Amino acid sequence: MIKALLATLALICVAPLALAQDLASEAPEKRAIERRAVEAVVWGMPAVNADLMLQAMLATTTAKANEIVYWSRPVNWTNQTLTPNPDSIYLMSFWNVKDGPLVIEIPPADGGSIAGNIADAWQMPLEDAGPYGADEGKGGKYLILPPGYQSERPEGYIVLRSDTFSGFALLRSNLASHSDADIEKSVAYGKRVKIYPLSQAANPPETRFTDAYGVMFDSTIPYDARFFDSLDRIVQKEPWLERDRAMIDQLRTLGIEKGKRFQPDQAMRDALDMAAKEAHSLLSARYDNGFPVINEGIRWFPAAMPEMVKAASTGYADPNAYAIDARAVTYTLGFTGIKRLGTAQFYLMVNKDKDGDAFDGGRSYRLTVPANAPVKQYWSVTVYDRETHALVRDMPKASVASIGAGVQKNPDGSVDVFFGSRSPPGKEANWVPTDPNRTFELLFRLYGPEKPLFDKSWKLPDVEKATQ
Repeated sequence: MIKALLATLALICVAPLALAQDLASEAPEKRAIERRAVEAVVWGMPAVNADLMLQAMLATTTAKANEIVYWSRPVNWTNQTLTPNPDSIYLMSFWNVKDGPLVIEIPPADGGSIAGNIADAWQMPLEDAGPYGADEGKGGKYLILPPGYQSERPEGYIVLRSDTFSGFALLRSNLASHSDADIEKSVAYGKRVKIYPLSQAANPPETRFTDAYGVMFDSTIPYDARFFDSLDRIVQKEPWLERDRAMIDQLRTLGIEKGKRFQPDQAMRDALDMAAKEAHSLLSARYDNGFPVINEGIRWFPAAMPEMVKAASTGYADPNAYAIDARAVTYTLGFTGIKRLGTAQFYLMVNKDKDGDAFDGGRSYRLTVPANAPVKQYWSVTVYDRETHALVRDMPKASVASIGAGVQKNPDGSVDVFFGSRSPPGKEANWVPTDPNRTFELLFRLYGPEKPLFDKSWKLPDVEKATQ
């Protein structure tokens, strides 16, 4: 007995020593690269997310910076951006003010409306546009100024001072329904948006629109060395922000340095591959742990952590806080920066059913949306791939919305929405298909959210397993 105990104690003592020897045998430089590369992924997530969308546009369409790429119908699964809205008309402009100030002109909300967000390269919101934005539905000329701009600012503009030379505007042209007539009307209204240099404001050139509907537009996050290719592009073209200067030497360790070519050898790319995968696991685990829920005892949670919402709405004004971790998790899930979250739209997410089990595309589920949903415009619920956070590939539809054709209501005004690989008989309009070989997550959108959502007198219940 005593001998066995002594042998066990010897093993306990030897194990840490062996581990220390293993660590010591690794080159300190290698361990530093791995640590710093993981943190670089966490820190760089929002900018890489935005750059990947820009690269997708440049690679798959003829659109260029300071033009508009748009989808002429509500997006389908070929739009592989992160958690896009399949119940709106999307227009995007990837702007660049390196050559001088730029104007984005939003039309008045007459015969249509825009729910727009203008964000810099780090997806820091500069301003919201449309009825719930700075122009309050009257229309407005949003003037984006480049970093360090000192010239006199003209009158008659909503002035946005950017810390970066590039960014994007996400402009959703709201839909009344999915009818062809309403889609055409929404597209026509969206095409009233204008983009032009301030230097040509007296006689603006025509804005060029490029239709990306049906194009494989893939900007899902690559958790491998390609992530760092995007990160290098950002470092090369954008100024260092004061809050991020601590990353200069961190990135230099990885071979990313302003003014120098990024050309990692195979050993470095292997290390970067490993680090990106580790960062993915870390961020995915944080997401799985869940965000603070909106209603106690129900699993739905707002799609951004509170510290991230505060940081974004204040421009990281608190000198004692920098929510990099929360920011990274947020931008693994979606894109854009919203300055006034909860005005034009509000998002709820869930990745587990009522029992706490992950959503399985091979099973069937039901969500009952209570009557009198607190929205001025519409609500929708969308299925996304749990791994990529994009629309599930090869699915004929992705969502059910209150503006959808044929959606059936229960006698009490509630709506049952079904998820699974097969529709319940006669419930096709209320059903969202899932891939039986994939896990999934749900996002519930409320456009024009109203008080009962926030005072919690209206609550979205948990998603339950169902039988067919």
